[in-house]
Amino acid sequence: MTKTAIISGITGQDGAYLAQLLLGKGYRVIGLTRSLAETNWGGLEYLGIKNDVIIQEIDLLDILQIIQLFEEYKPSHFYNLAAQSSVFQSFKHPIATFQFNTLSVFNLLEAIKRVDPKIRFYQASSSEMYGRVNNLPITENSVLHPLSPYAISKAAAHFTCIHYRESYGMHISCGVLFNHESYLRQQHFFVKKVIQESIRISKGEQDILWVGNIDIKRDFGYAPRYVEAMYLMLEQEKPTDYLICSGHSISLREIIEYVFEKLGIPKSACQISPELHRPAEIEDMYGDNTKARSELQWNYNLTIEQVLDLLIEEELKNDKTN
Repeated sequence: MTKTAIISGITGQDGAYLAQLLLGKGYRVIGLTRSLAETNWGGLEYLGIKNDVIIQEIDLLDILQIIQLFEEYKPSHFYNLAAQSSVFQSFKHPIATFQFNTLSVFNLLEAIKRVDPKIRFYQASSSEMYGRVNNLPITENSVLHPLSPYAISKAAAHFTCIHYRESYGMHISCGVLFNHESYLRQQHFFVKKVIQESIRISKGEQDILWVGNIDIKRDFGYAPRYVEAMYLMLEQEKPTDYLICSGHSISLREIIEYVFEKLGIPKSACQISPELHRPAEIEDMYGDNTKARSELQWNYNLTIEQVLDLLIEEELKNDKTN
């Protein structure tokens, strides 16, 4: 009998790659979106799988809709990737960010508990939850100190998942993913913005790359490989939480300089804008992926430079102005 997996946030970078992976493993995939009329199908179309996924419009803040969804499709797995995921936007809309990112998780877990507690649930947690850390690398046991409304909302959702797992014996695993990039990344994310605008500068279509604080350091990885870890988590007999990361950090300045050098752009084309600085910022962050490597057999060995090479190559290949 074919297993059914539901993915919320199906049109995002991770949702599209995860759908591709699950379809390849024989799953029937149901993808959730808030609005069919306003949905961008670019990622699913780019991967050639839009017609292979059943798309369902749903409001995750309405638990009755979720219960009806589970009763209709009877899934064995649910991957919750839906969220207001922009840190920058969360400072502008803190209440809306917190409401959606927490209440949607409560609704999903409560609906699973009522309809079928055997449904396996994956929660997309975030490295932003750790915030200002005293000791690096971050591990699954590091103390959370969130520094943005987005991070606070993700921490609340994370502990909600732990509560339901421990209190009701539900199969819930949280993947704490650090920054992960791909061609399907939305344009407002840093690496995507840097590469796209750098290509325009290299072609004389733009003069300056405006950025905020680029002396902070982050742990970056490759999204298609990170979704493999999501899948592996729900295949485990025992649910738990994992850090999914490369284990190394690099400054945003170094990323810009690497991309500029690849495209033959002078460093002077990068300018700092105070308007792009966040009210609170994490100076350095990288994780320890030992648990994921040992328990999931997730073998990740790409460097950030290799990831950047892949992204630049794919952007240039798909640049319609060439």
